[in-house]
Amino acid sequence: MVKDWVRRQFGRPSLNRVIVSALILGLGWTSAQALSRVDEDLRIMYTEYTLAAVDLAHISADVMRYRNTIIRALEAPSQKEFERIVASLPEQHARIQHAVDRYASASLRVSRSGRSEPEDIQAVRNSLDAYFSAASRTINLLIEEWHAASPQKAAQLRRQAEMHAADNAGPKVIQVSLALDRLLDTVADVSKDMRDEGTRMIRTTSLALLMGSMFIALINLLRGRSPTPAGPQPAPREEEAAYP
Repeated sequence: MVKDWVRRQFGRPSLNRVIVSALILGLGWTSAQALSRVDEDLRIMYTEYTLAAVDLAHISADVMRYRNTIIRALEAPSQKEFERIVASLPEQHARIQHAVDRYASASLRVSRSGRSEPEDIQAVRNSLDAYFSAASRTINLLIEEWHAASPQKAAQLRRQAEMHAADNAGPKVIQVSLALDRLLDTVADVSKDMRDEGTRMIRTTSLALLMGSMFIALINLLRGRSPTPAGPQPAPREEEAAYP
């Protein structure tokens, strides 16, 4: 019944109608796919790059906070104060490590210019490991100082801790900052590639829609100009038949 009603309302579809409908469906499908891809890229840029840049900035700030905690430990006037200060170091270390691991778990990419997120995040890991190792050595020297058997030994350990913090741990924290800066530059480079790809896809889709619309309009125009079949000729009147 429904099929008969549709046939009465719209008639039997012609080949032109089928072609036009297929073209419209094709253009709609192509546009939907392109927009879906652009939407996905935009979400990736926000969740994995905008937020990642924020996380990297937090890592840099947390490393400097860790460094300042070491300096405060060097200046602690008593063993009790020293122990209170260094008690926060494991939590700070864990927060920095968690932020690095969270960034590394994202979809890391390589930019068109050759900048590699996997290589740069590994460089950040290596520089952090080197710095934490040096900082740990400084803390161990300070612990030995507070448990030294004599004031002379304590003073010697204090000088070693201060020199180690300045000459060893100091340059390593600079290496961490440089590695984070390189990673941020790579993030910006990869984000630019994704933006350019999205822009190019939008332009291609717009051009395809324009050309497809013009093609559909041309088909409709040619179909409207097709000749109509000639109908039966009217019979001549009796007067015209009697008098040729």
